[in-house]
Amino acid sequence: MITHPSYTVEPWCLRETELNLDVLAQSESVFALSNGHVGWRGNLDEGEPHGLPGAYLNGVYERHPLPYAEAGYGYPESGETMINITDGKIIRLLVDDHPCDLRYGRLLAHERVLDFRSGVLSRTARWTSPGGRTVRITSHRLVSFTQRAVAAVVYEVEPLDGPTTVAVQSELVANEQLPRFHGDPRVAAATESPLVSEEHFAQNTRLRLVHCTGSSGLRVGTAADHLVEGPESTKWTAHSEPDVSRLTVTADLVPGQPLRLVKFVAHGWSGERSLPAVHDQVDGAVAAAVSTGWDGLVAAQRAYLDRFWGGADVEVEGDAQIQQAVRFALFHVLQAAARGENRAIPAKGLTGTGYDGHSFWDTESFVLPVLTFTAPEAVAPALRWRHRTLPAARERARQLGLSGATFPWRTIDGAECSAYWPAGTAAFHVNADIAMAVVRYVMVTGDEEFERAEGLDLLVETARLWRSLGHHDPEGVFHIDGVTGPDEYSAFARDNLYTNLMARQNLLAAADAAVRHPDRAAELGVDDEEAAVWRDAAARMALPYNESLGVHEQSAGFTTFQRWNFEATPPDNYPLLLHYPYFDLYRKQVVKQADLVLAMMECPHVFTEEQKARNFAYYEALTVRDSSLSACCQAVLAAETGHLRLAYAYLGEAALMDLDDLEHNTRDGLHIASLAGTWIALVAGFGGMRRYLGEDGRPGQLSFTPRLPEALSRVAFTVLVCGRRLKVDIGRSRVRYQLMEGGPLDVLHHGEPTHLTADGPVDRPMPHAPSLPEPQQPPGRRPVGLPPGEEDRADTPE
Repeated sequence: MITHPSYTVEPWCLRETELNLDVLAQSESVFALSNGHVGWRGNLDEGEPHGLPGAYLNGVYERHPLPYAEAGYGYPESGETMINITDGKIIRLLVDDHPCDLRYGRLLAHERVLDFRSGVLSRTARWTSPGGRTVRITSHRLVSFTQRAVAAVVYEVEPLDGPTTVAVQSELVANEQLPRFHGDPRVAAATESPLVSEEHFAQNTRLRLVHCTGSSGLRVGTAADHLVEGPESTKWTAHSEPDVSRLTVTADLVPGQPLRLVKFVAHGWSGERSLPAVHDQVDGAVAAAVSTGWDGLVAAQRAYLDRFWGGADVEVEGDAQIQQAVRFALFHVLQAAARGENRAIPAKGLTGTGYDGHSFWDTESFVLPVLTFTAPEAVAPALRWRHRTLPAARERARQLGLSGATFPWRTIDGAECSAYWPAGTAAFHVNADIAMAVVRYVMVTGDEEFERAEGLDLLVETARLWRSLGHHDPEGVFHIDGVTGPDEYSAFARDNLYTNLMARQNLLAAADAAVRHPDRAAELGVDDEEAAVWRDAAARMALPYNESLGVHEQSAGFTTFQRWNFEATPPDNYPLLLHYPYFDLYRKQVVKQADLVLAMMECPHVFTEEQKARNFAYYEALTVRDSSLSACCQAVLAAETGHLRLAYAYLGEAALMDLDDLEHNTRDGLHIASLAGTWIALVAGFGGMRRYLGEDGRPGQLSFTPRLPEALSRVAFTVLVCGRRLKVDIGRSRVRYQLMEGGPLDVLHHGEPTHLTADGPVDRPMPHAPSLPEPQQPPGRRPVGLPPGEEDRADTPE
């Protein structure tokens, strides 16, 4: 969409200069507003036309049975689907009795702007009704970062060519009719009319609806209040019924005399509180919003975002699209998590119902790394959600005959919701992903209180899972069999390298944390013997390697499989999972998404530079990127191995995943992990930033190996590390490290120790990148930005 003529490239906003119904659903996703608790899709104020109407509350779902042709032991019995809650953003308009529907009459002008610094979505339109009367419509909308339950809209209409009678209908609407999408497993399961009315209310300018879900038993409340400004003729009435509560404002207007409506909305829910309690909760929240006022909400929103950008901004010179895209990405990653407060971060955030609103390993492996260095206050609550689901994870492990905890592949409230058991049962790596998110957060923030409490629980229970899942062979080597790694085109593998390496780090981290907190470890039943068993399994972990090829194996025996026939695969047959049976995919050398490449990114100390280069080239020829999670990982390793042009192309693919709708499913919501991958590609890729556990399980030093592709002249980014604010400014020939806030910090620059203080910046030279032949991708699967069929060439040293 960023290449669509209606969209401009600007550094601090996303601007749409005309309305295009052919990309309406996609625009609703990219213009979505959220704070991690409340989410409003970027639907037009008037409600229609729409692609996918949506308002969401994090954690609100309906339960539904999972059908199986043949049931099996351990199969999840029910699924959880995020539902469209009561929509509070609708403000319908009638001009001389003609409904304002932009498909009718004449739309003279239409513009929407999402400002990343203010957090406000603004809209202006000039529309001539079928009756010939022209009006100007302006609106401003926000979902508050500072008042968690609150969203607000300012809506104004003014006639331009003569006296006009207008009616504005501000509504709360439950059980909206939703469109159906078929044939793609990534689309949500439709849940019709999931809300059962418990209370409806409308009086003066106040509205309220309270509903309950039929199966999951969650109570949802929405309240609204309004400020009305207009001529003396302005009147209003309020009306409610079970699924609609409406304020209708009428006025006779003349040019220069607008009708202005300020709408404050509060959303709340509970699985335990009574109807009066939820009723009072949303009434109180909306009263607080009215007291703050629109201007107060806007000022607080700007102050919140000023603080965020001060510790998170990434500056890019040489590519205006990437500059816009990385700020768009960071804004939406923040929106997905800022006020989640002990709830999951769904794969689509709160921008749409794709993937049923489920959370996956994406959160811990892609989203939380970004937030750890930019908004760490949002990370501990996300990990506390995992901790809250520990009882369900322990029960799942017992069901599978294992110790410790087995965290679900996909879930909203902690129960496994995947009816596809090779993922829902065998993708155990999610355990290690969660453990490493704990380790990363504690290393970067120094939050020992969290490690001692929730963190240690998570590390211990995940370590116990690995020890019970794996086994020692007669030679003492520790194997983990029958798992699905990040590459979902390979299942039931033996010794998936990513899984084994992450499990090894998990085991060492748990043993070390138990030593640091012996009293808490004793409470959990961890003794010296158990910790020694963990260390022994880690020390003897199998790491598959093919000596004849000189490459690590994604899993034991993977390099002996028949290669997929890429030449005979039509371009329209990607993603492969929609066109070929998994049976065929599982037994071939074809990689859905970065797996071993991700292992090299997460565990760089395990591999030599030569091994990284050989591994990257080998798996590059097999990886089809049928997942949005892949491009950013490939960007990082391409940069590390000196393929800067290729890294830049993968950066573009990650950055434009939604802005260009590359997977043709942005209509269902944004790819939050791919958005996070934009930051990862720039900071871990071209910035070369690493902070990881060493082989002994101890924290490694923060290190940087920056290098830039030809297309970029400068990349600068800010990260937060243990109370310090560090800015890294990468130019063509030098890198500047500047400690903006906090005490002294030691880092590595291309392996060279560098001491930083607040006294001033430190400059270091930029060494040349290695020059290697650029590896090839499967036919037809070159990244966006690389022309198809171009001959190999070495990257030119800078």
